[in-house]
Amino acid sequence: MPRTTDRLPFPYRPETTIVAQRLAALQGALDWAAAATVAAPWVRAVRENPPPFWAMESLLREYPISSAEGLALMRLAEALLRVPDAETAIALTADQLGRADFDGAADSTLARLSSSAIAMSKHFLPEAGNQPGLMVKLGARTVVAATLRAVQLLGRQFVLGQTIEEGMKEAASARKKLDQLRFSFDMLGEGARTDADALRYLASYQSAIAAIARTADPKRSPAHNDGISIKLSALHPRYEDVQHGRVMEELVPRVWTLCRAAAEANLNLTIDAEEVDRLELSLDVFEALAQRVAEHCPQWAGLGLAMQAYQTRAVELIEHVAALARQYKIRFMCRLVKGAYWDAEIKRAQELGLAAYPVFTHKHHTDVSYLACARALLDAPDAIFPQFATHNAGTISAILQMASRHGVPFELQRLHGMGEGIYREVLKNPLVACRVYAPVGAHRDLLAYLVRRLLENGANSSFVHQLADESVGMDELLISPLRLEPQPSLPLPAELYGAKRANSQGLDLAVVSHREPLLAALASTPVPTIPEASTADTEAAC
Repeated sequence: MPRTTDRLPFPYRPETTIVAQRLAALQGALDWAAAATVAAPWVRAVRENPPPFWAMESLLREYPISSAEGLALMRLAEALLRVPDAETAIALTADQLGRADFDGAADSTLARLSSSAIAMSKHFLPEAGNQPGLMVKLGARTVVAATLRAVQLLGRQFVLGQTIEEGMKEAASARKKLDQLRFSFDMLGEGARTDADALRYLASYQSAIAAIARTADPKRSPAHNDGISIKLSALHPRYEDVQHGRVMEELVPRVWTLCRAAAEANLNLTIDAEEVDRLELSLDVFEALAQRVAEHCPQWAGLGLAMQAYQTRAVELIEHVAALARQYKIRFMCRLVKGAYWDAEIKRAQELGLAAYPVFTHKHHTDVSYLACARALLDAPDAIFPQFATHNAGTISAILQMASRHGVPFELQRLHGMGEGIYREVLKNPLVACRVYAPVGAHRDLLAYLVRRLLENGANSSFVHQLADESVGMDELLISPLRLEPQPSLPLPAELYGAKRANSQGLDLAVVSHREPLLAALASTPVPTIPEASTADTEAAC
């Protein structure tokens, strides 16, 4: 049976009201000026000694996502992995490379390698309207193959290995250089479309847990062992609120097999965050798992949940999860992230004509929420082991400051292939622990993950993008986010088309208050049974 009440507040509330509450919660908890002073040397060190040329920061410096070159490369990266035939791939490559000027890139290692290869490739491609000869065709096919190879090489910077064994080998190598590193492996792949997809992902997770367990120390706490991150939408083809009964009946047993295996090896298993309309459903699944943990392995403190600070209900989510931990007398690991589905959440709210957005529209409002969430996590050490995933130097410094005041254990987290420069400086303190979120899988499964990372960090307002742009001064880069904008940065969904045309109002069926009136109307409306017509009936009617 679907739930009849929501666990969390209404998601579509005024942004300014929520941010004002978050700012009030941070009063006296944080000295941002001091945090910025600590972060400034990290930023200077990264700019004076940049990370390897293949890192995200360097890639964005050479080819910003807003430039013609960046867009051309991104379109190629996406499309070439989907194009079914060589001729279409040749035409696509010619079109996209012809739109951009790669010859003008900056004089650096990446620029020299990429601009030379790409500029040369343009000369071998067929020109529009001409029938290419054999040698030109051969050249074009070679260029396509080289471009695909370049996409694969790009993928290697964001994927730790194509198999869990490769990923663990790379993790072990990295740990030799920094022994405070831990890893959370993520088996690449998006939502299941069929039950066969879901079972394939389940087998992938099971084999990964078995591999990680072989090298883990079961006597150590899950916080000190490597672990795994799983997507609930990968384990059920209809992971949506309207299929609540099926999800609880079919998905929970699958996830429990993974939890039980992780508990036996004392690994941590984190349930990844998904879209807003799945949050309440995820909490139902999470509590069902917590009940089983409390009954069968209450000593295991490795069950975790990722939480997105850009959601307007993030602080209330933390309070709810802490209450669950106390109710079942267990401890959770909670990963705080800023969120990776912002564009999709905004578009969905606009299409549905909802009352407001379920995420913050100003980036620094998300930063405020992140810091308020961090305080809430640190305030619940009996229930939660806090994990802070961020690449923002100012945020990292603020977390370290607040954590030192609370005196509770925690860890920082970063994405593999990102934030290497900042964390190189931060981890010079041997007392700071860091977990690397490490995707594992074939390059064909990389696309959706890579595009999310590029969209998330390629935006002009992102810290990773601004860190790579030396024209952004230190004061601007580390400016305090602790301020309130009086208006959203976007028109509300109802006002999307301006004052003269109101947007049509829709409903979010994942919200009980939106769903119940429709269900009540359906229950009170007699629907007559329509007899099926035979062929003879059809002929008579005609």
